[in-house]
Amino acid sequence: MKLVFVYNADSGFLNSLLDIGHKIIKPETYTCNLCSLTFGNFAENAKWKAFREGSSHEMEFLHRDEFEAKYGLKLPCPVILKESGGGKLEVLIAAERLESFKSLDELIEAVQALA
Repeated sequence: MKLVFVYNADSGFLNSLLDIGHKIIKPETYTCNLCSLTFGNFAENAKWKAFREGSSHEMEFLHRDEFEAKYGLKLPCPVILKESGGGKLEVLIAAERLESFKSLDELIEAVQALA
């Protein structure tokens, strides 16, 4: 099973700088809880990285614009999807639920429960 994680942020250097600034200056209004939980201001969260690298699932991480270009779909983000044979996608954890997570542990538990 391949898991596709889609951030509620666009790719690119300028967008990354804007996201960093937003997380530092006004973190309570940052619009991507998936980003906030898995990345600090400047680097990937070490606990998340260890979980990701130790997982038996294939994982793909895309920014919203990358996802839309690759799959030709627009979905509420952030979102975690399952890609099955033939490129078919199924929403496993929708934006509303992802935005409700209060900790990285909650996210990890939810991803582990997908197996």
